[in-house]
Amino acid sequence: MVQALTTLEAELGDRDYFGGEAFGFVDVALVPFTAWFHAYEKFGGVVAEEVCPRLVAWAHRCKERDSVAMAIADPHKLYDFVLYLKQKFGAK
Repeated sequence: MVQALTTLEAELGDRDYFGGEAFGFVDVALVPFTAWFHAYEKFGGVVAEEVCPRLVAWAHRCKERDSVAMAIADPHKLYDFVLYLKQKFGAK
């Protein structure tokens, strides 16, 4: 997971968005995965802010857009859902 996040961060570089100055298709495709950052930390100890701070900053920029803010899953609800699935299926 850390390798995937650092690879994405390297591709983002110092740009505001993956396409440069403007929010684009790659941003639309990737931003939903940022809702999982909380679960990564709770289940795997991967703290996104430490591993990929520029990617986290990008996620915050994206969430400032109304279209993204209204569509992205709540990270805590997503975490609760994963807990439910773990309990339902007996995963450890």
